[in-house]
Amino acid sequence: MFQKDLFAQRLRALRKGAGEKQEDLAEILGVTATQVSDMEQAKKTTTLEKFVLICEHYRVSADYLLGLRNEP
Repeated sequence: MFQKDLFAQRLRALRKGAGEKQEDLAEILGVTATQVSDMEQAKKTTTLEKFVLICEHYRVSADYLLGLRNEP
């Protein structure tokens, strides 16, 4: 089952692990840094299109980001 908090944690960990700032990810996704911050704080989620971009950018499965499995 999807857990917004787990998505937020994993997104933040992936971004920091890649040595990126919120502004960097925002540019890739075509959103503002505030929107990235909101995702990382589990205040909001994202569109399917941007979700796919996140998976492709960090080379992780959708299942991992959604919390359906524990291996990226």
